[in-house]
Amino acid sequence: MKGHYEVLVIGGGPAGLAAAAEAARIGLEVALVDEQKTPGGQIYRNVSEVNDDVVHTLGKDYIRGKRLVNEFLNSGANYINNASIWYLDERLEVGLLIDGSSHFVTADRLILATGAQERPMPLPGWHLPGVMTAGAGQILLKSAGMVPDGRLVLAGSGPLLLLVAWQYLQAGVTIEALVDTTPGSRLFEAISSLPRALPAADYLFRGLKFIRAIRKARIRVYKNVNGLRAEGGESLESVCFNLDQEKTANGHQVRIEADTLMLHQGVISNIRLPLAAGCNPVWDALQQNWKVATNKWGQTSVRQVMAVGDCTGIAGARVAELQGRLCALQLGYELRSIGPGRRDREARRINRSLNRHLSIRPFIDKLYAPDKTYQLPENATLVCRCEEINAGQVREAARMGCVGPNQVKAFTRCGMGPCQGCLCGSTVAALVADETNIAIEEVGYFRVRPPFKPITLGELSNS
Repeated sequence: MKGHYEVLVIGGGPAGLAAAAEAARIGLEVALVDEQKTPGGQIYRNVSEVNDDVVHTLGKDYIRGKRLVNEFLNSGANYINNASIWYLDERLEVGLLIDGSSHFVTADRLILATGAQERPMPLPGWHLPGVMTAGAGQILLKSAGMVPDGRLVLAGSGPLLLLVAWQYLQAGVTIEALVDTTPGSRLFEAISSLPRALPAADYLFRGLKFIRAIRKARIRVYKNVNGLRAEGGESLESVCFNLDQEKTANGHQVRIEADTLMLHQGVISNIRLPLAAGCNPVWDALQQNWKVATNKWGQTSVRQVMAVGDCTGIAGARVAELQGRLCALQLGYELRSIGPGRRDREARRINRSLNRHLSIRPFIDKLYAPDKTYQLPENATLVCRCEEINAGQVREAARMGCVGPNQVKAFTRCGMGPCQGCLCGSTVAALVADETNIAIEEVGYFRVRPPFKPITLGELSNS
């Protein structure tokens, strides 16, 4: 590993892999920093290591990542894996923690491809052993071929929930129930965007395939539910919720015994490193999500920093890959590896494909818009699991004069734990906005400061 590169890419998912491979192809000296052992990110996690059985289970879209990973590995780009980023400043000095040692790297240009994370879904009992996110369950399947044992319930809203259900069915897992919290009115709100989505009809057909498989497996599906909660003593014992329309023997309430509950409420952009680099964020009202502000090439408000993929707005793996390639072409032009004619010629082809894949987003974003019920949990529900701060304490801090997450942190320690606000930041902002009647884009986000990951004094000195 060198101390300086022309281009440093952070993130080994589709956007980062495509950007690094494309940059190397056009003659730039590039390195990709990846926290994982193998390239692929969350979407294509462990794709280069899986066997044929897992390939069949995870589907064709997952296998597509093999081509991208191989392109990157054969591109000549440097690959810095197993590297945690604990430091980044506006001078573009990046602090890496590798095998217990701290290293610093600089670059002429930085490409941030930090991806997305699952949106927190705080509800009563979500801290119980046996409750996890659907994304975490998918990671276990991809990385170790592990599936849950016992009675499994999937609950929440979003395309990933359907995909995980389909993948588990392919793996032979019995699913006790699928509990859909999507309000029934969402389909009517989204239907006006359906004609625009037709160029990307393959996404729609894929969703229908998942739904047909769920019906064929005779999984109990509960739609338009509210009041979702997990119950149990030392671990999860049951999942409870209310039905809006269909009455049951227990009134409107349903209780399902369960050993594992997987929650999902969509994904949000991971903007922590872009914020640390000084990039301006922008609020996406439709996705209810902070994202990095960029132009069509991925240029941020900081001249030397580009951002691509889901950190600039949730759009999926195919869009992220194409954005990575556009970004690399622009850097090739800026750093004089290619001329404007070649950049524009190749960009036209990429943009045609990009527009097709983006055409589905208005429909999906309206159909699966986040439910404010889970952004604004009841007072007794834990919000910050690291510091054990509940929603009532956050609301009380807002009533005492806290007008943003950073003030709430000072009053309550919310966001001071090991995750540094990753799992509570969006919920805290929503609670403060609701309590103070201030627009959430004015409330803001937790201030990001290094170290971003826990690091010991020994690791810091061993550089």
